[in-house]
Amino acid sequence: MAKLRIDIWSDIACPWCYIGKRRLEAALAQFAHAGEVEIVCRAFELDPSAPRVRDESYVERLGRKYGASPAKAQGMIDRMVAAGAGDGIEMRFDHIRPGNTFDAHRLLHLAHERGAQGALKERFMRAYLTEGEAIGEPAVLARLAREVGLEGGEVDELLAGDRCAADVRQDEAKARELGISGVPFFVLAGRLGVSGAQPAEVLRGALERAWSELRAPAIEPIAEGAVCGPDGCD
Repeated sequence: MAKLRIDIWSDIACPWCYIGKRRLEAALAQFAHAGEVEIVCRAFELDPSAPRVRDESYVERLGRKYGASPAKAQGMIDRMVAAGAGDGIEMRFDHIRPGNTFDAHRLLHLAHERGAQGALKERFMRAYLTEGEAIGEPAVLARLAREVGLEGGEVDELLAGDRCAADVRQDEAKARELGISGVPFFVLAGRLGVSGAQPAEVLRGALERAWSELRAPAIEPIAEGAVCGPDGCD
């Protein structure tokens, strides 16, 4: 019996993606068929041109991006912090260190090959959004990848070359093809899309619908009549 696959486009540098991850986990905890679900993380870069590490504070960056005053930018941050706390996430924007996430996405593809993608995604997001790690620095990425069990030599080799770069670009191309312009974005069973960090009950409803449709016949007969087959005609 086929598993229910959920493809999730997200970025490590996305607070709402972390919240969406927690809400999906809460939905799965109430889903009777959670053991038959496969989750695949897909790459989406919010800022492909970002340097490895940014020096400006998150308040400054948010204000510049949206043309907002420092007070308004801080208000936006406070709302994200409160939303995260509601789902058990401590977000520390006061010491966050933004940077380019392309290499992190490459490592997530390697982790998928090694059966550790979920663990690495969680480790990356906690490191960036809670612990103040510079998620664009190769040395930081290598250490975090080792923490979840990836082999050090393979990790170093990937970071020194371009392995999995094409996989990241393929994810991003698919996102464009699907019209995904913001994350998180969940695609269930290859055909049901859910945009944003929806409440757990909404995600659970999507899981139930996707599970039902996955088990439905590809073609639903609505009328039957005389036919011919290899052994003759009716």
